[in-house]
Amino acid sequence: MLPFTREQFFEVFAAYNAASWPAAIAAYPMAFAVLFLARPGPARSGRAAGFILALMWGWVGLVYHGVYFSKINPIAVAFAAAFVIQALLFTLHAARSGGLQFGRPGRLRTVAAGAMVVYAVLVYPLIGVLSGERYAEMPLFGVTPCPLLIFTFAVMILAARVPWWLWIVPLLWSAIGGSAAVLLSVPQDWALPLFALAAVAIARTDRRRSAGGL
Repeated sequence: MLPFTREQFFEVFAAYNAASWPAAIAAYPMAFAVLFLARPGPARSGRAAGFILALMWGWVGLVYHGVYFSKINPIAVAFAAAFVIQALLFTLHAARSGGLQFGRPGRLRTVAAGAMVVYAVLVYPLIGVLSGERYAEMPLFGVTPCPLLIFTFAVMILAARVPWWLWIVPLLWSAIGGSAAVLLSVPQDWALPLFALAAVAIARTDRRRSAGGL
């Protein structure tokens, strides 16, 4: 039994969106910047992409989970910690290892990543509208956990090498967030475990990945 209702869950999004709307606007150019950097180029491109992802994960952890979701769900404090840890891992990887390394992705990775980005940006909110959610109370792209997770999977499968420890928190959240599809009737979140499985499968079958990746 959840400690909150579906109505309370979406009321949190409404309050969060109203208070943090500039961040929701800023998320789009930040995501575009990451996609622009996700191409063959100097090492500093991968480092910059990692820092941007770290900022996005840190914001969602501290502000959404830590300030807003924790008001109705005590476990959200642990969620906040997990997202901040992921932000720190992206930062550490960018600072010490040069960040994500991007080569020329094959057709499968390109198509899969493109599908994930389109889903996170367009399909996710469209499903919300069709299921009766008001835009003001929707999980918005880039500043709420599940759309950010899908976008992150897209970036990670575009990268040539991703260490296994960068996958832990995203995969855990795909299971936690995906449970909302059932427990809270959020149909757009059905895709989370599916995208997680697809990302792992692509990562594991890509022969160009190093032994240090997933």
